[in-house]
Amino acid sequence: MSMFGEGLDRAVEQAFTRPVPKSAGAQMRYLVKQYKGTRAVAQMLRVSQRTVERYVKDQIKRPRKDLALRLENEVKKRWQPQIRAKAKQAAATSTGLVIDTRARFGYTAAPGTTDDARLRHLTVALPPTYAARLFEARDRGDSDQQLRDIAAEGLQEVYFKDGGRRAAGLAVEYTDLEHIAFDL
Repeated sequence: MSMFGEGLDRAVEQAFTRPVPKSAGAQMRYLVKQYKGTRAVAQMLRVSQRTVERYVKDQIKRPRKDLALRLENEVKKRWQPQIRAKAKQAAATSTGLVIDTRARFGYTAAPGTTDDARLRHLTVALPPTYAARLFEARDRGDSDQQLRDIAAEGLQEVYFKDGGRRAAGLAVEYTDLEHIAFDL
């Protein structure tokens, strides 16, 4: 999974009003309830139906690492869908999104200016239009590069061009990503 996609998912998870189930049995029971049966959960997690039943009855308490990761990811994907949708909607229409990143930014600018890429640590509030574009691209399953391009465009307009008040011909490239985090 991409750094950008995971970062957007973590930002939305901050809006949850109840904690995600922690134990394997509770997570399995939640998925069985969501899928309305053990067979579908078994197919999704690539385990036997009997294994799912054992987790539901708490006969097995600790899953293998790979199964524990798949189980946690599937529960988080489905946890509190209405809260998740409201958080995305609020970010896309009114509040925007805060991006905290450490990366190398390169520039294409007018002659006579520097175009050397520099490592920067930026924390910038992106307007709702960019938040909407990022969430739509994430929901469509766009690649990490496409999400990176949208974020670079947002940083270019908000931070580097200061909303159109300076650096009119500047084009920003977002490379060598070290850290990315989002907040609603």
